[in-house]
Amino acid sequence: MMRSLLSEIIIYPVKSLAGISVKEWPVIKTGLLYDRKWMLIDTDRQFLSQRKLPKMALIKTALTEEYLMLSAPGMVDLLIPLAQTDGDIINSTVWEDQCEARSVSDEADQWLSHFLTIACRLVYQPDDRVRLVDPAYGESSDQVAFSDGFPFLIISDNSLLALNQAMSLTLSMARFRPNLVISGCPSYAEDTWRKISIGDIDFRLPKPCSRCSIPAIDPETAEIGKEPLTTLNRLRKWDNKLYFGQNALHDQSGLLRVGDAVLVNVTGAKQPPI
Repeated sequence: MMRSLLSEIIIYPVKSLAGISVKEWPVIKTGLLYDRKWMLIDTDRQFLSQRKLPKMALIKTALTEEYLMLSAPGMVDLLIPLAQTDGDIINSTVWEDQCEARSVSDEADQWLSHFLTIACRLVYQPDDRVRLVDPAYGESSDQVAFSDGFPFLIISDNSLLALNQAMSLTLSMARFRPNLVISGCPSYAEDTWRKISIGDIDFRLPKPCSRCSIPAIDPETAEIGKEPLTTLNRLRKWDNKLYFGQNALHDQSGLLRVGDAVLVNVTGAKQPPI
């Protein structure tokens, strides 16, 4: 019998910038600590992502005890204190959600605007501000930072293997931007999971992840290709959307470690039903 394990943990401190793979990481009310705590907004206070600016993929992130560090080709590294600042309150928009954010610094805004060649600002979610998950999929206590809608995205490595085999390619998991990668289960097993436990933390998987154009962007070059969207359109299309991976909500705070056992507690019909 296959034994499922947590094989990778990835955090994305800044929405749509490169992620960081870690061996263990705290889980707080909004998900992984510092995950999507920061984001870029345009002059209309709308969030920015690789959908509009593929070059965002080239900005790497790193975390120390005191700083978030951003690095990009041709740029001097930018250090952003993890400690909260008294920046301007900016009512920013993530899809249909109005999110109360704070500005970081003029230095960060100038650095990002210069590299991306577009006027933008870096903002963060203050610890005392709450953004709730869509009540159609979550409970009244479920919170999220600046993720599109859910604290976690879960994908099994065998699902990527199956997709790569269908494409005759070896695209990286980084294109799909999961938070948690699971090994030791059949491909697309996660499509049937409804409740799972990873280590000491319980998760609900209410909704499959519909994919935008970002997986077609090479995270190393920011170049846009046809795959995997062409193959997802052929194999994973339902109700005019393409699906890969499962959104997830967590029931407890705690600590996740690579190697944690994954237990499937409740299963259901495949989502999407294809």
